[in-house]
Amino acid sequence: MACIAVGDTIPDGTFSYVDEADQILNVSVHSLAAGKQVILFGVPGAFTPTCSLKHVPGFIEKAEELKSKGISEIFLISVNDPYVMKAWAKSYPENKHVKFFSDSSAAYIKTLGLVLDVSDRGFGIRSQRFAVLIDDLKVKVANVESGGQFKVSSAEDMLQAL
Repeated sequence: MACIAVGDTIPDGTFSYVDEADQILNVSVHSLAAGKQVILFGVPGAFTPTCSLKHVPGFIEKAEELKSKGISEIFLISVNDPYVMKAWAKSYPENKHVKFFSDSSAAYIKTLGLVLDVSDRGFGIRSQRFAVLIDDLKVKVANVESGGQFKVSSAEDMLQAL
């Protein structure tokens, strides 16, 4: 599939997460985003430097401002297992708004056309770094990074787009 683009309907798929009872639950992307204005951002890996020190903290810090501009939800997706995503979420005790989801098999990332193959560095198939603004399942902004860059998918970039 070609990379997700402005004007596309966000494809349905499944995200996973671990609840407070340590049970893995699955949720439909459409059930999360239908009728809402949401941001979905993806990162190559949990606990990695740029993701952990810049990308995720930016969305946590700017969440209230994003919400004040009409964003209902902020979703983070990564090709890591749901338990890793839960542990990563817990490493941000100040977080109140960013929801951490797993796409452990990269099935959804493949559907979006955002696969990043870093097998040569020992990481396998991951997600490209990206941020999309979705309004009632329609993509309004699609900021996709090249390679390992972090130039167009930050919380600040999404605020400017609003």
